[in-house]
Amino acid sequence: MRDRLPERVDVGGMLAAGRFVLGDGTPLVGDEPYRPHTFVWFHRDLRDEPEVPGDMPVLHEDDRLLVVDKPAFLATIPRGRHVRQSVVVRLRDQLGLPELTPAHRLDRVTSGVLVLVKERRWRGAYQSLFAHREVQKTYLALARHDPGLSLPLTVSNHVRKDRGTLRAEVVPHAAVNAVTHVDLEEVRGELAVYRLSPATGRTHQLRLHLCGLGVPIVGDPLYPDVLDLPVDDMSTPLQLLARTLSFVDPVDERPRTFTSGRSLPLTVDAP
Repeated sequence: MRDRLPERVDVGGMLAAGRFVLGDGTPLVGDEPYRPHTFVWFHRDLRDEPEVPGDMPVLHEDDRLLVVDKPAFLATIPRGRHVRQSVVVRLRDQLGLPELTPAHRLDRVTSGVLVLVKERRWRGAYQSLFAHREVQKTYLALARHDPGLSLPLTVSNHVRKDRGTLRAEVVPHAAVNAVTHVDLEEVRGELAVYRLSPATGRTHQLRLHLCGLGVPIVGDPLYPDVLDLPVDDMSTPLQLLARTLSFVDPVDERPRTFTSGRSLPLTVDAP
């Protein structure tokens, strides 16, 4: 344990405080013999996180589902440097729903429709919809208008994002695992709103696909170039909106469609 954690972690202090525990809550003191296939848990110190601006309206709620309109810069789940400022932590606390879990993921910088499941017993049914691509999604993106693009078109390639890396990449000649249908929604002078219908859900797929077409999304801090921004910079939202999401409910077989109330361009202080 001491060897696996970085030097900045005060392992001795955490052991003395009983912050390393087994699955049943038994604290460890540091001289226990090695036990294979045993999980050890600890709670790390959390940094002070600035509050993410913007409202998070509830689009739909019933006994099983909670659907919200996520603002940019709010993480879906607690992760890395964004723990308290995440949809799950906020809503579990605000609504008293300790088992609330997202049925899918949205990037922290992406705005729009996010579906969450209220109780553990329903998770498998709804998460399977997304895993088996039985959900229809439509995104809107604001980017440079290129009249030379012959739209509609479909981008198909292999997208890979390795753990610990900031950006995804296209792997030439590899089997296709990322497919996006791109169409023109509206021209706004030098900019345009593109309608994106992903058939797959690879990490950063839409951002990478539009960048590959020569029209990177306005406000993207990673594509085409990585911008040197502070982790808590929330001045320029990515102009990518999860606009609609549709599926047949796996429990009662009713058709479901949820639509964001936001519009492009997105701002940091209002939906």
